[in-house]
Amino acid sequence: MPRSSMSFRPLLGVLLVVTYAVSSPFYAAARQLPLSTESAIEQGVGAISEGRVHEAGEIFAGAVGRDSTSAELRVGIALVAYLEGRYPDAASALRDALRIEPKHAAARMLLGRLQRRTGDLQSAVRTYEALQADHPTKGVGATLERWRREDDLQSRMQQAVGTHFSVAFEGPAEKALADRALASLERAYDRIGEILGIYPVNPILVVLYTTQQFRDITRAPEWAAGGYDGTIRVPMQGALEQGTELDRVLAHEFTHALQAAITTVEPPMWFSEGLAGALETEDIPDARAIIAAQPEPVPLELLAGPFSRFTSAQATVAYAASAVTLKRLIDEVGGMAIANILRDLDDGVPFEQAFAHRAQRSIAAFEAEATP
Repeated sequence: MPRSSMSFRPLLGVLLVVTYAVSSPFYAAARQLPLSTESAIEQGVGAISEGRVHEAGEIFAGAVGRDSTSAELRVGIALVAYLEGRYPDAASALRDALRIEPKHAAARMLLGRLQRRTGDLQSAVRTYEALQADHPTKGVGATLERWRREDDLQSRMQQAVGTHFSVAFEGPAEKALADRALASLERAYDRIGEILGIYPVNPILVVLYTTQQFRDITRAPEWAAGGYDGTIRVPMQGALEQGTELDRVLAHEFTHALQAAITTVEPPMWFSEGLAGALETEDIPDARAIIAAQPEPVPLELLAGPFSRFTSAQATVAYAASAVTLKRLIDEVGGMAIANILRDLDDGVPFEQAFAHRAQRSIAAFEAEATP
């Protein structure tokens, strides 16, 4: 089984902005927008797609002052707030959009995502049911059916509640695993929190699935061993008999939760997954062995994009190379510097610049130092 996991932080901006762009198929009436509003939408969309989320928010907010009747601009404001983790602000902007246009498709699409993200899955289902009734599409229908199955499953689940985590599981047979998961997560909370200097305030929900439930809910690749999308999701097959594997996967996904608590800006995948991989355990001998067996170094440039495009064998190497890279970086500059790179990203600093500042050399120089 590949020593790999997957973070489910989709490029929601790219997926949603097209639903309120002027050419969107949701605009059945092809309503004309003022040129200034249309321009602001295009500029905001471009900023989001390039990772300049805060700038997009300023564009949308400024345009609202010139066009107070635009539901589209308020969806843009809500989307920025969602991507920045300001969920109450996102909800407020969506309420404004829906007061202007009660059946606005993109507003309801984002509202459903927001409701699911904040744990109100039943409301999310109702929102998407109404959306599908008015704007039937294959994508909305597929999401709705998946959420219905998830809601049905969660309604049957029990919960084990700890100090910093709440673990949901399906029945009495999984109670021992849930208790073990809670203990493992609390150890990860102390160990990883101390390295990075980050301790989440709000409890984190963890859901234990069968393998089939996990694939159905997350649509993860076959090689994925867990996921984080605001909730830590883990397939439990074999985990009870493999305590170290359970510890590894939970620590990995908890690290993703910590990253999400610092920034909503996605760094290169080698950095994000490498940090989670480097902190899975005290050391990473398996990852080191995988990289030692490679005929030549794996360029970080090849690991910048999503790992979901890889085969199982390729993903194993990608995760190992990333983990080894971040373990070396942590050993050299410390966990606080890593956390500060993430904070810099959240402040709008380009990744290359943030890395060079905190690591005191460029990415290329750092990579070259590891090459024999």
